[in-house]
Amino acid sequence: MTTVNTPKIPRRMGDRVFQGAAKAAGGAILVTLAAVALFLLANSLPAFTATNEDASILTTNFWSYVLPLIFGTVWVSILALALAAPVALGIALFITHYAPRRLAGMLGAVVDLLAAVPSVVFGLWGIGVLAPAIQPVYAWLTEHLGWIPIFQGPVSGTGRTILTAAIVLAVMVLPIMTALNREVFLQTPKLTEEAAYGLGATKWETIRMAVIPFGRSGIISAAMLGLGRALGETMAVAMVLSATGTVTFNLLTSQNPSTIAANIALTFPEAYQTNINVLIATGMILFIVTFAVNAAARWVVRRLSVD
Repeated sequence: MTTVNTPKIPRRMGDRVFQGAAKAAGGAILVTLAAVALFLLANSLPAFTATNEDASILTTNFWSYVLPLIFGTVWVSILALALAAPVALGIALFITHYAPRRLAGMLGAVVDLLAAVPSVVFGLWGIGVLAPAIQPVYAWLTEHLGWIPIFQGPVSGTGRTILTAAIVLAVMVLPIMTALNREVFLQTPKLTEEAAYGLGATKWETIRMAVIPFGRSGIISAAMLGLGRALGETMAVAMVLSATGTVTFNLLTSQNPSTIAANIALTFPEAYQTNINVLIATGMILFIVTFAVNAAARWVVRRLSVD
């Protein structure tokens, strides 16, 4: 059996330059991530053993200070995700399968533009419009559904509660979740949808049996990306939430847990010495939580892709 030696095609200079630039860009991401992690770790070490004698912002020790912040961060992010995920899914399905082409294009542009609104604008909207408007709704919920623990009173008189902050966060993460779901649904093979129609399925049955199963991994990716955005949001939560640092599941009272990002933004300007290390340590905790959420999302997407 004879072997044919194919001549090596020399790579052009442009290809080599592009490959080197791509490798450098990928390496820069890893270097930047490692540099941020090392900075956080080096400046966080004094905080782990600090007490209220070392840092004035501590009540007893570091962990008693950070655990309520972790709870508030995760709680408001889960609430925001629970509010935003169904709406984002519905908007994406409407744009891709129900709306006329001209209306779908206009809605898609509006959703994309909504992602460019600064978070401080959402915070101002939450304080000036949403909180006063929704406060009577909170009073009604407490009066009629107060037997449910999360709706127990006394209701906040300003409307600046953890639920209001979650609604603002849901509006903020809605554009990116909607855009990702929309792109995933548009990639559904047309032959699969036509086969479902050919078997007599209605539009909703086609979406339920063909479109949503095909985009399952993309839907989860969009949800986890929105959750990561909500975990790290700072200004909108700091402006809207009337935080007291408590640990509570109540949604409508004036006693609300704070979040790590909002607490750093509000406390850092007046921090000094070990207090700065404590705040940086809370930032490292947030870094770890966000990294864990994204890693879990990638693992779930891989599992779904294999299945």
